[in-house]
Amino acid sequence: MTKWVYSFGGGSAEGSSELRELLGGKGANLAEMSSLGLPVPPGFTITTEVCTAYYDNEKKYPEALKDQITEGIAQVEKIVGAKFNDMDNPMLVSVRSGARASMPGMMDTVLNLGLNDETVEGLSKRANDERFAYDSYRRFIQMYSDVVLGVDHHHFEELLEIHKEVKGYDLDTDLTGADWKDLVGQFKAKVQEELGKPFPQDSEEQLWGAIGAVFDSWMTNRAIIYRRLHDIPAEWGTAVNVQAMVFGNMGEDCATGVCFTRNPSTGDNEFYGEFLINAQGEDVVAGIRTPQPLTIAERESSDNDLPSMEDVMPEMFNELDRIRHKLEGHYKDMQDMEFTVQSGKLWMLQTRSGKRTTKAALKTSVDMCNEGLITKHEAIMRMDPNQLDNLLHPMLDPNAPRNVLTKGLPASPGAASGKVVFSAEDAEAWVGRKEKVILVRIETSPEDIGGMHVAEGILTSRGGMTSHAAVVARGMGTPCVAGAGDVLIDYAAKSINVRGTIVKEGDVITLDGSLGELILGEVEMILPEMTGDFGTLMLWVDEVRHLGVRTNAETPSDAATARKFGAEGIGLCRTEHMFFDAERIIHMREMILAKGEGQRKEALAKLLPYQRKDFADLFTIMEGLPVTIRLLDPPLHEFLPHTEEDMAEVAKAAGIDVETVRSRAEELHESNPMLGHRGCRLAVTYPEITEMQARAIFEAAIEVTKKGGAAVVPEVMVPLVSTHRELSMLKTVIDDTAAAVMKETGVTIKYMVGTMIELPRAALRAGDIAESAEFFSFGTNDLTQTTYGLSRDDSASFIQIYQDKGVYDGDPFVSLDQEGVGELIQIAAERGRKTRKDIKLGICGEHGGDPASVHFCHKAGLTYVSCSPYRVPIARLAAAQAVLEEEK
Repeated sequence: MTKWVYSFGGGSAEGSSELRELLGGKGANLAEMSSLGLPVPPGFTITTEVCTAYYDNEKKYPEALKDQITEGIAQVEKIVGAKFNDMDNPMLVSVRSGARASMPGMMDTVLNLGLNDETVEGLSKRANDERFAYDSYRRFIQMYSDVVLGVDHHHFEELLEIHKEVKGYDLDTDLTGADWKDLVGQFKAKVQEELGKPFPQDSEEQLWGAIGAVFDSWMTNRAIIYRRLHDIPAEWGTAVNVQAMVFGNMGEDCATGVCFTRNPSTGDNEFYGEFLINAQGEDVVAGIRTPQPLTIAERESSDNDLPSMEDVMPEMFNELDRIRHKLEGHYKDMQDMEFTVQSGKLWMLQTRSGKRTTKAALKTSVDMCNEGLITKHEAIMRMDPNQLDNLLHPMLDPNAPRNVLTKGLPASPGAASGKVVFSAEDAEAWVGRKEKVILVRIETSPEDIGGMHVAEGILTSRGGMTSHAAVVARGMGTPCVAGAGDVLIDYAAKSINVRGTIVKEGDVITLDGSLGELILGEVEMILPEMTGDFGTLMLWVDEVRHLGVRTNAETPSDAATARKFGAEGIGLCRTEHMFFDAERIIHMREMILAKGEGQRKEALAKLLPYQRKDFADLFTIMEGLPVTIRLLDPPLHEFLPHTEEDMAEVAKAAGIDVETVRSRAEELHESNPMLGHRGCRLAVTYPEITEMQARAIFEAAIEVTKKGGAAVVPEVMVPLVSTHRELSMLKTVIDDTAAAVMKETGVTIKYMVGTMIELPRAALRAGDIAESAEFFSFGTNDLTQTTYGLSRDDSASFIQIYQDKGVYDGDPFVSLDQEGVGELIQIAAERGRKTRKDIKLGICGEHGGDPASVHFCHKAGLTYVSCSPYRVPIARLAAAQAVLEEEK
C-alpha cells in the first residue's frame, strides 16, 4: 500500500531531509529537526504525491489517505496528551503548505484548527485564560473563512476596527476576553450572511477543508506566477503539513518570531530576526504590530526603543542561539527559522535555506568557505548566476544630493528610482509602456507578485524585515523600504503624504534599500566596486571554467565596463550602431541615396575616419584581446528618415529634392526585411561598403600597434551567410583590402575572417563554409527566429500563452532551445571542425548571458560565449558551474 502520510515529533521521524521531493521542503526539514532531537511540535506530512493524485483525479483523494490521516492524528494526540475535537482537552493543529522549492507567502495556511463553540471553552479552562481562547478562535474563523470558505478577510478586519472604535481602543491588545467573545459572534454571523450557512463546527470537516484549500492554493494565480518567475515546475506539487499548535499568545511568557542564522540583507555572521511577545506567527509578518529585535546588537544598531528577546527572554534566546549554530552546521547553509515560545518552552516550527539578497548570498558563500563549512566548489555552486545581475548595476552616489523624506526599514538593499504607482496592476501596465516604476503599498500580499516583479523598487508603510514585501523583494533582488510609518497612503487619491510633502502617482522617487531611505526625485548612481567577496568568487570561478567569456560592445563605455567585469575580448561589435550618430547618419544617407558606385564611394570615404577611430578606441581598451567586428548587417532602409520633416532635412543636406528621398525609401521598403536585403547580401551587392569597413579595421589595428599598444588580431565577421560562395567572395574583398593597407603602411598584421551562423542552411552546410571561415559565431537571436519561423519582435503577444499551455517550456529567445536550435549548433560545430580542426566557435546572441544556454555551450565544446557587459560575470559563473556539474 502506498504511504501517503509521514509522521514526525517526539524525538523521531519517518522522513528526513533526503525526502525533500516527497515531503516538500518544510516537511523534510521538520522531520530532520525531529531526528536531531530539537523541540518540534509533533505532526505529519501529506506527501506531494497526494497533490499530484488530487489534480489527476478531479480533486479526489487516494482511498487510503483518510485512514492514514486518522492514524497520524492519533499519534500526535498521544505525544501531546490532548485529543482532537475534545471538549475538555482539545488538541488544535496548524495546516500549512510545503513545496520542495520555497514559495514564501504564495500558498495558504490555517492556524488554530479544531476550535469551535465547544472546544474554545475547553481551551479557555485548560489555559485559564478566556481572552487567549477567544482571541485564538476569532483568528481561526477569520483565517479559515478567508482561505477555505472564500469570505474575504477585510469583512472581519472592518468588524474589528468598528468594535475598537466603539470601545475607544487603539490596539488589538486592548481587547478583553469578553470583547473577543463578542467579535467571535459577529464573525460567525458575517459568515452566515455571506455564505447562507453557518461556520463549520466539526473539527474533522475543518481539517479536510483546510487540506483541500492548501492543495487548491498550488494552482492559484499568484502561485502560478511565482512558479513561472522562479522556474518551478507545476508537476512538483505541494505537500501539506498538519502539526500540533503551540501558542505564542498565551501571556507574557509566550512569544513568536522569525530569525536567520546570518543577516539576510548583508550576509554578516550575526544572529538576526524579529519577535513579538504574546502573539501568533502571522502577527510578525503581517505588520499588525511593530516587531521587536531579536538581539541587543540589532536593537542598538537600529535605534529601536523596543526591548530585544536577548533582553527580556535571555534563557530562551540562548537556547535559540544554540539551535541556530546546530542547524547551520548541519545544513551548511544560512537558515531561516520560525519559532514559538509557549509558557517558557521553546518550540521550532520551521527551518529552511534562507532567502537572502545577492550581496548576502555572495558573502555567506565566501565566508562559509573561509570558515571551512563548505569548499570553493560548493561556494561556486551555491550562487545563482542570474542573481549576480543585482550586484552589477549602479548604486546611489554617496556624494549626490538627496532630499530624504523619511526612513523605513532597509528590507532589501540596492537602489532604485522610478515613478510612483499604487497597485500591482498599474505597475505592470506602466512597465509595459517602458516606464520605470516604484510600487507603493500599505503592505503587499501574494496577489501583488506580478507588480512586485516588474517594479524597480518597493515601498510599504507597514511591515517589518520579515514581512511579505521584505522576503519577496530580497528573493527577487529588488530594493525595498518597508515599514515607513511616516508614509500616509491614499489609494483613492493616488498620493502619499510624508510629513506634509505630497507625492502623486507618476512623481519620481528614489529608494535606498540599504539605508531604508525614501528620497524625493531621482538621485545619481555609480557603478559598484567589483572587489572584495565578488572578486574572490570570480577568482575561484576562473580557476574552474573552460569556456571563454567575451562581450557584445561597440562603444568605448561598454567595452571598458565589460573589461572591468572580466570580459576576455569582444565577441560582437555591431558596426551599424556606429552610424546612427548625428554627424555620421548624414554621410550614411548620402551613401544610400547615391546614384552610382562613384558617389557611394565618396560618401563612404567620409565615414571611414569615424569607423577607424571607433575601432582604434576598442582595440586600445581591449589591449590585445580578440575583437570580433561584424560588418554592416541591417537593411539600408533602417537608416533613412520616416517623417516628412526628417525627409526634408535629409534632402536639404544632400542637395536633392524631397521626392527623391521618398522614392528611395519606397524603393528600399521590404515586406519582410529580416529575411531581405541585409547582411552579406548587401555586401555582395555593394562590395565597396565591405571594402571601407575592412580598411577602417586594418588601419585602426596598425595605428594602435604603431603607438605601442598590444598587438591587435582583428576578427572580421561576415553576417547572414547561407552559402560558401557568399563568404568566399567577400573574403576576397577583405583580403585584398588588408593587403593594400599593409602595403601602404609597411606594417604586417595578423587577422581572421569568419562568419555568423544564423541561418539553418548555414548550419547544415558548415563544412563547406569552414573552407573560408576561420571562426563561426552563432547568432542565436536570428538562428532562433529562422529555425522557428518566429519574429522575436512580434511573438511576445503569444509566447506566454504557449508557455502557459505547455507548448513551450520557456521563451526560446530568452533561453536557448537546446533540442532544435541546439542541434543545429552541434551539427555546425561538428561539420566545421571536420573541415578545419582549429576553428574557433562562439555564440554572440542574447543567449550568451543566459546560464542554461552557457551550460549548453560548454557541453557542445564551444570556445567562448559573448554577452552584454553586465552579463559577463553571470556567464563566467555559469561556465564554472557547468564544469562542476559535469564532474558530479
